[in-house]
Amino acid sequence: MHQVKFRFDTGAATHEGRVRDHNEDSYLARPASGLWLVADGMGGHEAGDFASRTIADSAQWTGVPSSALDLKERFIDRLLIAHDDIRAQSRKLNGATVGATLVALLAFEKHFACIWSGDSRIYLLRDGKLQQMTIDHTEAQELLREGAITEEEAENWPRKNVITRAIGVSETPETDENYGILHVGDVFLLCSDGLTGHVTDEEIARHLVKSGSQHVCDKLIELTLSRGAKDNVTVLVVRCMSDEDIDEDDMPTIPGNGPPINIGDWKTED
Repeated sequence: MHQVKFRFDTGAATHEGRVRDHNEDSYLARPASGLWLVADGMGGHEAGDFASRTIADSAQWTGVPSSALDLKERFIDRLLIAHDDIRAQSRKLNGATVGATLVALLAFEKHFACIWSGDSRIYLLRDGKLQQMTIDHTEAQELLREGAITEEEAENWPRKNVITRAIGVSETPETDENYGILHVGDVFLLCSDGLTGHVTDEEIARHLVKSGSQHVCDKLIELTLSRGAKDNVTVLVVRCMSDEDIDEDDMPTIPGNGPPINIGDWKTED
């Protein structure tokens, strides 16, 4: 029995945009740890940039995991530390809003997980089809889910950019998670809403089919800037490629290892 060992071609780019005078986005790419993230700060100078940078700085100490479960637990521990530091900064600023949206991609062997809070997004291009792996934590999305507004109304909702979750804002971090099995040729895109505010899903898909992760990031930033870039914009692209075929018996054991899309690999065992 053979199993694919993955390597990752990673690209990353960020820009303050055409309107903002500073960049409140931060990102982290650690292929050796199986971790990539984008954080979009909120609150202005001494707040938003602090929050996003704190998340990225903390996550860089996640280390090298021994299993999917270990990777997730390490990352959540670092996220909790960042969350507490952000809340402490808010207290120093007399209760001012300090926070950041977050999207994180975790990968261990054939398993991947998406963890997010807010309206930054993760997309997956597989076999030419683009799918959004995250669901925006926004007022408009919640109303749409409840059936209170239509998709067309959600697209034009006057408060469509009002987010309902962010790291550092609530008492504890409020995140959602999505899981799956990696395929050779998968391409992930992580981005702040500065990209999706100007570039459509169809355009994202057309760029992701092109080779060279860094080239794709640069082109998407360039496209956003050409359309006014009213917000900071950050893009990470992670392309999954086969390293070599190795014997499954030589692979480290993952707790709960079983059939494809085994969510148990990412959750604490009973």
